[in-house]
Amino acid sequence: MLRRYWTTACRTCALKAQCTTGPERRIPRWEHEAVLEKVQQRLDQDPNRMTLRRQTAEHPFGTIKAWMGATHFLMRRRHKVATEMALNVLAYNMKRVRQSANALAAEARGSAESQECTALWPSTRL
Repeated sequence: MLRRYWTTACRTCALKAQCTTGPERRIPRWEHEAVLEKVQQRLDQDPNRMTLRRQTAEHPFGTIKAWMGATHFLMRRRHKVATEMALNVLAYNMKRVRQSANALAAEARGSAESQECTALWPSTRL
């Protein structure tokens, strides 16, 4: 929800000309703007956090967007779009799990093969 605040004290303020041309200054403020300010404050304290976020959190969204054709959702209405996005995220996570399992299996096979080779030829390292 967007709230709008204003005051009539501007009429007597010396800085009124720099601030507003109307009879009062109106300031719109989102109800969760304090959260955004906290995030901005944390980013100002450690600018490298955004670099880390780009590397970890935003990569999946870019990948999913590329899978979707980078244009638009196929469904309409919020609950249908949410379902479509949830299915895309689920598919992405399942693909990542499969890739991790394959990498672990390949690593296990590689170390087992390496152990067999070193048992047969002790000077050989793979």
